[in-house]
Amino acid sequence: MDNASNLNLSVDFFLNKLEESKVHFERALDCKHTEFDDLYPYMIEHPQFFWYKRYVAWSELLTIVKLCEELNLPWTERFATHQAEYVSKRVMSSKVLDFWYETNDTREHVG
Repeated sequence: MDNASNLNLSVDFFLNKLEESKVHFERALDCKHTEFDDLYPYMIEHPQFFWYKRYVAWSELLTIVKLCEELNLPWTERFATHQAEYVSKRVMSSKVLDFWYETNDTREHVG
């Protein structure tokens, strides 16, 4: 492989990881099964479980976004404008949890 191929492979790799982390966060928001459930099955019975699950997914998303920023990769294109703003602010607030899917009064959830 030449350097151009390696660069394209790296860009594709990070953008795929970005998409995976976005889906992971959205599945956590929707209380759907994620890898976290498999890692900590005993936690499901605890009331704080879904908070931890969302926190872990949010942290993963922020980590991938930070790497994309450091590599000058166009991560914001993968998000709605308001979602990119939430991620840029880095704080998982109630606004993020309540309005992540909001686009002109519609809600779209990950399948």
